[in-house]
Amino acid sequence: MIQIENLVKRYGELLALDHLNLEIEEGEIFGLLGPNGSGKTTAINCMLALLKYDKGTVRIFGEEMSPDNYKVKQQIGIVLQNVAVFDELTVYENIDYFCGLYVKDKKERKKLVDEAIHFAGLEEYTKMRPKKLSGGLLRRLNIACGIAHKPRLIIMDEPTVAVDPQSRNRILEGIKELNRQGSTVIYTSHYMEEVEQICTRIAVIDHGRSVAVGTKEELKSMIKTGETITVESVALSDGQIAAVGALPHVFDVKYKEQVLKVRCTRGKHNLMRILSYLQEEEISFGRVFSELPTLNDVFLEITGKELRD
Repeated sequence: MIQIENLVKRYGELLALDHLNLEIEEGEIFGLLGPNGSGKTTAINCMLALLKYDKGTVRIFGEEMSPDNYKVKQQIGIVLQNVAVFDELTVYENIDYFCGLYVKDKKERKKLVDEAIHFAGLEEYTKMRPKKLSGGLLRRLNIACGIAHKPRLIIMDEPTVAVDPQSRNRILEGIKELNRQGSTVIYTSHYMEEVEQICTRIAVIDHGRSVAVGTKEELKSMIKTGETITVESVALSDGQIAAVGALPHVFDVKYKEQVLKVRCTRGKHNLMRILSYLQEEEISFGRVFSELPTLNDVFLEITGKELRD
């Protein structure tokens, strides 16, 4: 559905996109995961021909994208980071206006607007103006405006920023429902939990480049970390920390403020070995837990920094 080849975008001396390559299949919820400033929003704006880029090609539905390719644009719905609605219009009038940019038949448009209102859970707020809505409801209005015309491709750029947990869950469930109804979704976020929850495939973006692409299972299999073990309230000497680091399958040990964090490769009995060592040394400790690798671990190993740095 989407093919991006060698996309380069500069802002003066800043290289925002560095030969970005992506292929997105029809029917996917495709995640763009990366910290703020990694190039996700720039990539979307170039994809939509809202920004001129210095080099590369963007093809959507098999056609080269350009500012005046309205045939392609009519099949795309956009939900950007910044809420883009009219304060002078009611909730209903906003959705009707944006749907009207694509659907001229009034009867058909009314049906689509009613469906979008129901989808976003805005039935009780149709006569209210945006300034009277909470942050979560405003985000849901923004989404309803972007998807009312039933687009084939929906692009969502950080749609859950600064919303309450209830609205966030409703938005994420709504995205999965749109996908079930036939829309392909591109979803950008720096919240790894959201990307893990809804995306069928993910591209890890850093410094304007795609550094890894795959399902969450494929991405996690690319890295060394198989398990992270955390031991709290434990007092250790330098020699004891070194001894933990020398245990089988252990490749990284961090100790700070009496919290021991041990990263291990895939293998059996990692937790048992660490606990056995602490007991042999008669070292008391508090809470212990083991975690399988996350997308943050993937990002850390591939880029050398935390996802939210």
